[in-house]
Amino acid sequence: MRFEIKTDQDRFSDKLSLSLAISIITFFAILFTNISLNINKLTSYAEINYLCKLILVEKSQSNIKKLSKLTKQLKKQKIWDICRELSS
Repeated sequence: MRFEIKTDQDRFSDKLSLSLAISIITFFAILFTNISLNINKLTSYAEINYLCKLILVEKSQSNIKKLSKLTKQLKKQKIWDICRELSS
């Protein structure tokens, strides 16, 4: 006769691999979120810089409105100050 004993090694390895997979997915989700937020900041800064250069060359009302939305400034003087700081 032959006797076999079942062990719980499979259960431990399944839980370990599941927790490892969840940890890796969480890490990459945080990493991609961080990268996308940084790219958003960079593109916003580049757009503000571009619109400020346009305003300094051609004083268009539509460019001032776009800058007002991006910088969340309502007064033209503050927008001009921001553009002067960026051009310096």
